[in-house]
Amino acid sequence: MSPDHPLRSCADELASRSDERLVELLVRRPDLASPPPRGTGVLAQRSMSAASIALAGEHLDLLAVAVVEAFLDAAADSVHHDLLGPVSRDDIVARLGRRALRGDVDARLALLSDRALIWPASTEKKAAAWVAGIHLPAALPWRAAHLVAPIALLQPEDVSARIEALDERPRELITTLSRGPALGRSRDAAPDADPAAPVPRLLAADLLARVDEQTVELPPQVGQILRAEPPLLTANLRAPSLDGEPSRFDAAAVDAAGAGEALELLRHTGDLLDALGEAPAAVLRAGGMGVRELRRLAKTTGLSVPRVGLLVELTAAVRLIDAGIPDSVDLLGGDEVFAPTSSSDAWTHYDAPRRWADLTLAWLDLPRRPWQVGETDREGSIIGALAAESFDANAPVVRRTILAPLTEAAPAVPVTVGALTGLLGWRHPRQLRRLTTRVVGETVREATELGLVAHGSLTSVGRALLARDPDADDHPDLLAAMTRALPEPIDYFLVQADFTVTVPGPLDLALAQRLAVVADLESGGAASVYRITEDGIRRALDTGLTSAEIAALFTEHSKTPVPQSLTYLIDDVARKHGQLRVGIASSFIRCDDAATLTAVLRSDAAAELSLRGLAPTVAVSGAPLRDVIERLRAAGFAPAGEDSSGGLIDLRSRGVRVPTRSKNTHRRAHRARIGPGQAATVVTRMRTADRADGPVSATSSSSGSGESTSALIHLALQTGRRLRIGYVDAQGGASRHVVKARSLAAGQLVADEEGGEDDLRFALHRVTRVELL
Repeated sequence: MSPDHPLRSCADELASRSDERLVELLVRRPDLASPPPRGTGVLAQRSMSAASIALAGEHLDLLAVAVVEAFLDAAADSVHHDLLGPVSRDDIVARLGRRALRGDVDARLALLSDRALIWPASTEKKAAAWVAGIHLPAALPWRAAHLVAPIALLQPEDVSARIEALDERPRELITTLSRGPALGRSRDAAPDADPAAPVPRLLAADLLARVDEQTVELPPQVGQILRAEPPLLTANLRAPSLDGEPSRFDAAAVDAAGAGEALELLRHTGDLLDALGEAPAAVLRAGGMGVRELRRLAKTTGLSVPRVGLLVELTAAVRLIDAGIPDSVDLLGGDEVFAPTSSSDAWTHYDAPRRWADLTLAWLDLPRRPWQVGETDREGSIIGALAAESFDANAPVVRRTILAPLTEAAPAVPVTVGALTGLLGWRHPRQLRRLTTRVVGETVREATELGLVAHGSLTSVGRALLARDPDADDHPDLLAAMTRALPEPIDYFLVQADFTVTVPGPLDLALAQRLAVVADLESGGAASVYRITEDGIRRALDTGLTSAEIAALFTEHSKTPVPQSLTYLIDDVARKHGQLRVGIASSFIRCDDAATLTAVLRSDAAAELSLRGLAPTVAVSGAPLRDVIERLRAAGFAPAGEDSSGGLIDLRSRGVRVPTRSKNTHRRAHRARIGPGQAATVVTRMRTADRADGPVSATSSSSGSGESTSALIHLALQTGRRLRIGYVDAQGGASRHVVKARSLAAGQLVADEEGGEDDLRFALHRVTRVELL
């Protein structure tokens, strides 16, 4: 630009924008609106700061980063005070060559301009050149220029060949940089260093980039190859495609597979709650659940340790389990343990879609990394569940970032972890070290276990979950998608001659609970298998069911004839059950058959329980009721529990419970954002501040708070004209306001600010200047 046409400032560019464009800028760069800037001049200063530009750089894809690099390379010799440029579009296109389409380059230039990272150098309608602030390099994910360097033109196999050709010392050097920070300090980084040294040789091979005379940086492509990650494809800057080969599964099959995983998730969650209810897990001194307890739970439930770790993290997030002192303190010594909460009993009776929704929502917003459970930390210690080492406040953002591209893939088209990792690296080059193949793969695995991904594709439930407003309290669309995906519950089963019960689908919740009382689950899944045993029948009798009611359960709901042998078994167990009645004396034993009670008193159990006969049909013991029943059953008898009214007592263990505490109020780790309505309010205030600080036509003015100032205010009240007021508040902050006066009394001016707040009050003794407009 010639001296007669100086470069346009960022403040002038923002002031000339429409309100709609300013609102869009604040929505895209929410840090600029906090606190609300006073005028577009302050907004411009804030937008050109290095910290704000670095935040804006997190949302730039690889092509946008390449455009920034090309801009900086073209502007290297044209620095004017605190501005870089001007740089023409042709300069940028020439540096990128045929690696990017010109239309895509224009779109990135428009994006950078809309976000105030660059702006037109003149006021012409079509920008011929662009300028930027001196801190624009802060938008780059790295320090050196890697996308306009010679290595950017190489294919990954060419880079690998150069690495293989290295000697041991240079290769060791770049391997060290690939595992840690990419920046390295070396005296050999200067241009005049010994060319035989390792660093100059790596610089000559383009496997290192020079930042300055003492600093080098490992190109991201080289680091990814050394870490066995999918490398950035910089020879062609177009976005990688997720389109793969069509799967043999259609969308319905994908949803069905996801629903099957969801049913297994709910069943395993119930198994975990039962296991913790029977034997709570100890709390580590440092907090969390240790690997020893996880292995015990895995053995009890028949699950893997990683699966148990995921379930523990999810149930703790939903407050189905918690650390606390259980009700049965006498059994557990009063120490804190991990056990089901009192609210878990109600949760298990919710319908399947609601329970599924609770777990998936908890996972998506979980500020932890469950897949790290069982791994070792930097000190070599094994990471347990709910441990501080797996806490990551940014984990919810990472999950959404990883799953977001799957919503753009065609339904039922599988996406490999490698392809997904490559696309994420292109879209988020600043997150290359975080979005590794391991992180992406483990996140997809967890999503698969939750029924959100199946056969490599996102299910309809997964799409509904990601489309949900993260700040909304209700989720009807998600529940509707889950209801459609889950198979309809059935109300029948198949009783076999070997006393097994086959359930060819998800059983109705109420019927499943009734069947679980009588039979024991042998195998779960899409088709479950239960086995009927004497203990199961006795367990049902303990709940108060009669033999007729148990037989009716099978005859009414079995699609196959009930074997006669099962009917005989039920009747035989029921005939023996309850001949002995154990009550509370501490415990008493009542039996209508004196011979049976005599046999009890002569057994070994009588001595262990200190039984004492009171009558031919009554005996008492000082042992607790449950101990008496268990010992008598171990001795071969079939007692039943009895209360004070003579009714049967349900002897099923309810398990240990701890009080339910309020859910964590941790702030969700969504990125800071501002809505269009809030942004519009900030823009209105900025416009008001610009009018108050800008040049206006004033017919008269007065300084201070004397009579002339009061006279001008009275004149404004009479004529309805506006005033521009200079004011100093109680904290010493000076400001200017364009207002319309409403009243003047008791030393205070009440006025409405133009485009701002109403009923503002100005103390006259703090007014520094008044201008009548």
